[in-house]
Amino acid sequence: MARKCQLLFKTSNNANQVSHSNHKSKRLQFVNLQKKKVWSFVKKKWIKLRISTKMIKVLNKKNIDYFL
Repeated sequence: MARKCQLLFKTSNNANQVSHSNHKSKRLQFVNLQKKKVWSFVKKKWIKLRISTKMIKVLNKKNIDYFL
């Protein structure tokens, strides 16, 4: 499974890893993904999602049915 949020479609970010001698090499900053079960009022069932922590904060304010 790809490292991508299923609702926001956030993916990894390219960044530099900087050593003590200021030598820079490329690295990836991955999205903080969590497995979450969310209740859908429209479908009347649980939905399993792999979403970012940013999306979990949004779901606390809005309902999952807003995004479906």
